[in-house]
Amino acid sequence: QVQLVESGGGLVQAGGSLRLSCAASGRTLASYFVGWFRQAPGKEREFVAAIRWGGGSAYYPDSHGRFTISADNTKNTVYLQMNSLKPEDTAVYYCAADRAVVVASATSYKYWGQGTQVTVSS
Repeated sequence: QVQLVESGGGLVQAGGSLRLSCAASGRTLASYFVGWFRQAPGKEREFVAAIRWGGGSAYYPDSHGRFTISADNTKNTVYLQMNSLKPEDTAVYYCAADRAVVVASATSYKYWGQGTQVTVSS
């Protein structure tokens, strides 16, 4: 069993930055993928980034450029650095983990955090 807890969300002005954290506990995440997704009201959950635990490759959607995913193995934590934020980035951001995934597919992840709200004002 894997427990995930997100933090770092909040209210920020357009153009600002936030760093989200996803702290994992319960078992080692060796060989797991950890992904970040977001969901705005009335919209489907959207893939933001993913990383293979242990220093593996990072994965992004084709539209990425402002967000960067990273992992600190010593802290069992995955981060999402978000720069140049826009109002359309407003959403609840979730982290998720599983061993064998289609990285951009939310349905392929078994473990989810409770989410953290990010609100970007114009």
